[in-house]
Amino acid sequence: MAHIFYFAWVREKMGRPEEQLSLPPEINTVARLLTHLRSQGEPYATVLADTHLRVAVNQTYASPEEPVADGDEIAIFPPVSGG
Repeated sequence: MAHIFYFAWVREKMGRPEEQLSLPPEINTVARLLTHLRSQGEPYATVLADTHLRVAVNQTYASPEEPVADGDEIAIFPPVSGG
């Protein structure tokens, strides 16, 4: 099972801070994971449609092509800005 964490406004709109998901073999990259989650209906479709979301896999920022697998810790959060 992959452990997915949601942060900041993503968590608020998802209505939960985290969840566990068993990843089918074809869900093997960050991009495919996000596409899979969006296909699960609301609130996934709306919340994860934001193209500026950041994803970390095992506490390291990840590109859309980054591999994901069962057992990974995946964090989804809005971009961080500062001043």
